[in-house]
Amino acid sequence: MPRAPRLASSRARSGQARPQVNSWSHLRLKDRIRPGVQVLFVGINPGVRSAQTGHHFAGYSNRFWKLLWESGLLTEPVTCEHDDRLPAFGFGITNLIARPSPGINDLAPSEYLEGWRTLERKIRRYRPRVVALVGVTLYRAIEPLIPADANRTTRITKVRTIALGAQSATIHGAKVFVLPNPSGRNANFSYAEMLAAFRSLRLAISARPQRRGRAGGASA
Repeated sequence: MPRAPRLASSRARSGQARPQVNSWSHLRLKDRIRPGVQVLFVGINPGVRSAQTGHHFAGYSNRFWKLLWESGLLTEPVTCEHDDRLPAFGFGITNLIARPSPGINDLAPSEYLEGWRTLERKIRRYRPRVVALVGVTLYRAIEPLIPADANRTTRITKVRTIALGAQSATIHGAKVFVLPNPSGRNANFSYAEMLAAFRSLRLAISARPQRRGRAGGASA
């Protein structure tokens, strides 16, 4: 059985993170996914404003929707208020963990493990061509949970540098693509670097798709 990733604060690492009782902690976002989805965007979990508004990537400083438009992934500008239109462009959106929080330090390791199980079921059901993980931290969290296949002879468990873009991992036949976290608080990447990563995704999905194998388990 895979172990939950060790991330965030010491309290979270001990598994003692507890959700705060407030007016938004019980709120949940609706997934925006339809059969035939080409790219499934996955965030770690909703922020407070997303929970309050009921829309994905709704933070005031979040550039997700701007990046979709300026990268050419969308043919017209769409804002978080109209995230239900995303499937019309062949895209879907969900989160690894459904519970909202002010930051990832409030999440417990057990939530990552349970979130991975749920996400894997969604990928198996909808069979996207690409799973686009929005945030390097997100990929680092779930990478140890993805079963290895013949393409990887060893498991990489130590902290390592993860490059943006296509990864060697696949999940139920879907390619894994890592995007930067588009939050305005992300100081690790400039906006130009974020835009380049989203444009790289556009180019990747514009390429002629290879024939997919028979449905099977997750692999990396």
